[in-house]
Amino acid sequence: MKKVSVFVDVQNIYYTTKQQFNSNFDYNKFWKLVTHQRKVVGAFAYATNRGDAKQIQFQNILRAIGFEVKLKPFINRSDGSSKGDWDVGITIDIMEYASKSDIIVLASGDGDFDILISWIRTMYNNETEVYGVSNLTANSLKNITSTFFPISHELLLS
Repeated sequence: MKKVSVFVDVQNIYYTTKQQFNSNFDYNKFWKLVTHQRKVVGAFAYATNRGDAKQIQFQNILRAIGFEVKLKPFINRSDGSSKGDWDVGITIDIMEYASKSDIIVLASGDGDFDILISWIRTMYNNETEVYGVSNLTANSLKNITSTFFPISHELLLS
């Protein structure tokens, strides 16, 4: 049985599925798909924490599915912009788990991860699977991964 580690950029997946499909990602279906006949070494969902009840309920659902939820405070800047970026945290965790895993699964369309995916494939010979909304996923990320899985209606809540 191959060992898998799963990393989900929750904000990226939320906004891209909303923009493309006006729908939400189905984390239960995703979990079943990426863990089927695999041993889970680690599974992480990276999110921002605004502290509202609906968000806390969602985070508890992710935990019940099997994810460790990592939270970072949501920051509103004085200029009206906001920040809740997990790129460095995701990168550090993937680098840590790559040596323990045969397969690294990343749910994100963020092209900043292309160098990381290339590096772990070279250093550890990991299989990599990237899940993202196709036309909102960086081509560099799609091209560097072992397998790109476009998020479509099968992975959305109905």
